[in-house]
Amino acid sequence: MLNSILIVGSLGLFFGVFLTFIYTKFKIEENPLFSKIYELLPKANCGGCGLSGCNAFAENLMEGRITPEKCVLIGENEVSEICKLLGIEKKEKNKIVARVCCNGGINAKKKFEYSTIKSCSALNAIFDTNFECIYACLGLGDCVKVCPVNAMKMNDKNLPEIDEKRCIGCGKCAEVCPKNIIKLIPKEKEIYIACCSFDKGPIVTKICQSGCIACGKCVKVCPKGAIKIENNLAVIDYEKCDNCGKCVEECPRKIIFTSSVSILA
Repeated sequence: MLNSILIVGSLGLFFGVFLTFIYTKFKIEENPLFSKIYELLPKANCGGCGLSGCNAFAENLMEGRITPEKCVLIGENEVSEICKLLGIEKKEKNKIVARVCCNGGINAKKKFEYSTIKSCSALNAIFDTNFECIYACLGLGDCVKVCPVNAMKMNDKNLPEIDEKRCIGCGKCAEVCPKNIIKLIPKEKEIYIACCSFDKGPIVTKICQSGCIACGKCVKVCPKGAIKIENNLAVIDYEKCDNCGKCVEECPRKIIFTSSVSILA
């Protein structure tokens, strides 16, 4: 018994010393610059930058593959500090937000009720849609589930509603939406069109109480020529839009909104 204990103890000691030697000999020293950069990051690992997390973001910063402004959660002071550490010029950080470009919900006619799997992607894969409008929001909240900062909720119109004060513009909601009705728009551009239907006007009026009919009134009233009709749908050129709001007032279907006005109004 004593011999067995001595043998096991000796083996444990040997392997302990051996592993310590291997670790000391071959360990990779962490770059001090990496540590300094990482400490300035939010460490939320939200994926809004398109990378797996803040570790990967810090590594890509050091290698010059990305700039700190790409992080949607980082503050201006932290961006400045990282730029100093890397010896690069600070770029202007343009804030973008997600907006729901559909005002269907309870305004849109359904072909049938669906209550099986509470998932937009599942409904889309099985039936494409349960609405008469094939472009309409499916209303099952996949986008709400993936938002990393709880900036979304389903409202009483059965549409996702976005809190722009919380939204970080990561784009996860837009990626998961099978109908592509969530768009990433510069925050300073307040006007957006809450419809994505390419159907012709007469069809839209039959299947949705709140869809674009391509009447062109918004195009005519825009002083900057920032709106045009493409595929039966009004589209805004945000390079030209100056937030005047004339299109909002003119739209007979009331599907052009400003970000300061709730879609519930």
